Amino acid sequence: MASTQPVLLIATRKGAWLLHGDAERQQWRLDGPHFLGQIINHLVLDPRDGRTLLAAASTGHLGPTMFRSTDLGATWQEAAQPPAFATTADGSGRSVKHTFWLEPGPASEPEVWYAGTSPQGLFRSADGGNTWAPFSCLNDDPQYREWMGGEQDGTPDGPKLHSIQIDPRDPSHLYIAMSGGGVHESTDGGRSFAPLIDGLDVVEGFDRSSPGFHDPHCVRLCPTLPDRLYQQNHCGIYRLDRPATTWQRIGDSMPEDVGDIGFPLVLHPRDPDTLWVFPMNGDDVWPRTSPDGRPAAYRSRDGGNRWQRQDHGLPTEQAWWTVKRQAMCADTEAALGLYFGTTSGEVWASADEGDSWQCLARHLPEIYAVEIGYPSP
Repeated sequence: MASTQPVLLIATRKGAWLLHGDAERQQWRLDGPHFLGQIINHLVLDPRDGRTLLAAASTGHLGPTMFRSTDLGATWQEAAQPPAFATTADGSGRSVKHTFWLEPGPASEPEVWYAGTSPQGLFRSADGGNTWAPFSCLNDDPQYREWMGGEQDGTPDGPKLHSIQIDPRDPSHLYIAMSGGGVHESTDGGRSFAPLIDGLDVVEGFDRSSPGFHDPHCVRLCPTLPDRLYQQNHCGIYRLDRPATTWQRIGDSMPEDVGDIGFPLVLHPRDPDTLWVFPMNGDDVWPRTSPDGRPAAYRSRDGGNRWQRQDHGLPTEQAWWTVKRQAMCADTEAALGLYFGTTSGEVWASADEGDSWQCLARHLPEIYAVEIGYPSP
């Protein structure tokens, strides 16, 4: 049984930290650093057992690898076989630069994990994250390799596969996103994937019919309405209500001086109409900062038709940071809590669905990801 005391799992450019909260979410204790100096792209506590903690790491001496802990970070073991592309007979082929996204499998498959890598690859573990194998056709499919582009496609920190989403009703129904390469769906357990890009914009001058020109930033599936997906994209905010296959742009109703460009997207765990985004400056130069140095979350309670700015407690000027795609999350409390980490190393929290914010930690390295977990007692 999971505890009622949350822990924030903070992955950064220079290590990982755990931020332990009390049951009231009033007192927080910082634990770390773990893996000081190493790049930690993602840190996730398995919600199915409340014990298994996986860290996707890029280390100076081991290269891209995975670490596991079953005692909440007191001890770590390197995975016996981290994600790696299959080698060809002549020894050529792609190499994993880093594992970017970790996704626990469904409750019906308690040992299964999925991982997305840079360059774009999809991997699966059936033993709790200790050994990994390439999963699905897309890693080496010629058409998908063309859509993935080269390994130096201009994406900061490299191209990547992310947003692995599993239909809670059917573990063979998956969605993945690739930057670049578009959004794709499998209904047969990964044996095949099909693009899901209709209605999405691309940068002016490029062919929107080609998945290779699409750059989804974050795709989320509604926990209580799995036929609804939301997407924060390089070219706006979108919603898709299945069985439709055409995305609808819902970011057009954002304030014009803010725009609808950003990276993270967080869904309410119980209300499919409520979601949050954290916009960044979407000017042509793309400085990747808060618009005008005034950061704010934006909440919609009607599926994206209207948006409310939420900045109470946040800096009102000269705050030139932003929030990466995995660095914002929500808990599951009745009074919903929200959390995000910044590129300047701060962790912020709200215990009232974003109406007010307080800073929980400062002076950490650049934050790549923030997840929440509830450890087993």
